[in-house]
Amino acid sequence: MMRRVVGVFQIFLVIFGVVFVGFGDCFSSDEILALRAFREAIIEDPSMVLSNWNFLNGDPCNWSGISCSQTHDHVISLNLSNLSLNGFLTPALSKLTYLQELVLHKNNLLGIIPKEIGMLKNLKVLDLGMNRLTGPIPREIGNLVKITKINLQSNGLIGHLPLELGKLGNLVELRVDRNKLQGNVPGSSGPSFTSKQHGLYASRGSASGFCRSTQLKSVDLSYNFFVGKIPQCLAHLPGSSFQGNCFQDKNYKQRHASQCGASHPAGSHAANVGNQDAKEGSKQQKKSQPAWLLAVEIVTGILAAIILLCAVLAAVKKCKGKCHVRIPWKKVRNGNEPIYMYIESDMLKDVTKLSKQELEVACEDFSNIIGSSPDTLIYKGNLKDGSEVAVISLCAKEDLWTCYLEVYFQREVADLARLNHENTGKLFGYCRESNPFSRMLVFEYASNGTLYEYLHFGEGCQLSWRRRMNIIVGIARGLRYLHTELEPPFAMSELNSSAVYLTEDFSPKLVDFEIWNSILARLEKKSGSSGSEAALCGFTESLETFRQDVHDNIYGFGVLLLEIISGRPTYCKNRGHLVDWAKEYLELPEVMSYLADPELRHFKHDDIKVICEVVNLCIHSDPSKRPSMQVLCPMLENLIETSITSDLSDSSLAWAELAIST
Repeated sequence: MMRRVVGVFQIFLVIFGVVFVGFGDCFSSDEILALRAFREAIIEDPSMVLSNWNFLNGDPCNWSGISCSQTHDHVISLNLSNLSLNGFLTPALSKLTYLQELVLHKNNLLGIIPKEIGMLKNLKVLDLGMNRLTGPIPREIGNLVKITKINLQSNGLIGHLPLELGKLGNLVELRVDRNKLQGNVPGSSGPSFTSKQHGLYASRGSASGFCRSTQLKSVDLSYNFFVGKIPQCLAHLPGSSFQGNCFQDKNYKQRHASQCGASHPAGSHAANVGNQDAKEGSKQQKKSQPAWLLAVEIVTGILAAIILLCAVLAAVKKCKGKCHVRIPWKKVRNGNEPIYMYIESDMLKDVTKLSKQELEVACEDFSNIIGSSPDTLIYKGNLKDGSEVAVISLCAKEDLWTCYLEVYFQREVADLARLNHENTGKLFGYCRESNPFSRMLVFEYASNGTLYEYLHFGEGCQLSWRRRMNIIVGIARGLRYLHTELEPPFAMSELNSSAVYLTEDFSPKLVDFEIWNSILARLEKKSGSSGSEAALCGFTESLETFRQDVHDNIYGFGVLLLEIISGRPTYCKNRGHLVDWAKEYLELPEVMSYLADPELRHFKHDDIKVICEVVNLCIHSDPSKRPSMQVLCPMLENLIETSITSDLSDSSLAWAELAIST
């Protein structure tokens, strides 16, 4: 009987081990759950690098990107760099308590950095550089006592550098360049400090911030919005570490004053000293002040307290309004608890928000439709200030609008709002309401519609050669602004003639909202199976074109030039692709004129030669050898004629064409 009981007990232990361990010999269930949560927060894996993450019977130590301890029972490294992974950072990463390296460099991760990262006490390397992360740097990073390297470069991080970074005594390298960080750089080294002592300054009792870090050798703060003075303990670093900010030190190349805004107050150390002096003075003053003055002070204090209380209540109410957004098709496998994702609302704080009621009035009850597609409706309207606008309404169903789409919408609005050039469309604002569900973009109105309509719907005769040349130069200037004058650069998701809008005087405006057509169309196709893997794959495929590389824009610009001078669509059933048809004419001067639109009565052969040269550069098979718009734009500006007098002097037929086009 006793043997039978022991045998049953042993069987129970085996079953228990299979169910609750299931991975390797003695892998922690918390670590398995953390890896599963990380995998489920990745919504796009174009290289399929995570395809061997098998949570049924696999060994995590054999999975891509994972390294384990020598005892084969803990994850010590998660390294998935340069893989175009698209998704979010899950707070569950904090369960990887033995993790020493978290390297997710050069992906497309969105959202905020979870504060739970600070619970990884054994972490030595944190590399989240070159992603799309937003929000502040969490103060909890100051708890990573073993950290030696932090790389957060090239994201969209905002706020101040946490003072807690100064507690990281083992930190050797810190990179936060190319973000949107602001405020003073924390660091005071005391009166006896000299720049030659940067390896010893932590022993100074008065040191604070970065000046407490004994091992810090490499720091890059460039291209943010930091103000004030550079801490003396960092003065030994190269000037490139500080350029592109708003520092008072003019020895380094700083931003223009117009980009820096109002000046910030002095450092906290001086403020604290001032506060102490003020307290001492106030004690002496109170002894001799009259009673009526004391009464005034009491009343003033009460009023100030009431105002402060109101401000606190308003802040609390606002914080409660920042809710989590549920991802309806993401479920934890071992239960029914859904995953929640926090959406950073500060992304749109500087963009004008319009109500649906305002836009309904402006667009005459949404009856003035000027364009449509399966996924968007475009209305013409007039705002209260008299501005003519085009309102693009996204035809999305609320039950398909996941938090991922909401983040993309907010990023798109924030990206479009920073554009300010005569050849880019101006975003007036956006509409985002839940009842009824609405997502709208509000652009300035371009009265002549799209370039595509003029080229292919019988209106090509209105586009004289001179007008086409002016349109080409305008597009080139707009792209040069987007690619080289913005930081970070802005690439059109789909550069074609439908993305070029023409004003009343035929000035081109680049407007980029086509990305939503493909995303929403694919979501609609998958609406019947939104809980399946097929729906997830369909969604991730639709995000691949979200922000194309600028090299793709250069190729698109070359194709667009051919479309403008030939009047032919980019693809025709009889002739195939426009580029393939045009190649036989591009390099032979004697037949280049065959590229000209037959509807044109007049064109300049010298202009065609220049354009063909630019097209050849743009469509080079090797993207790395395609020149930037910084090179191409001056070629077009300097070598093609756009003035009326040049047309008139070149051909008598231009007089007749001028009469038609004006």
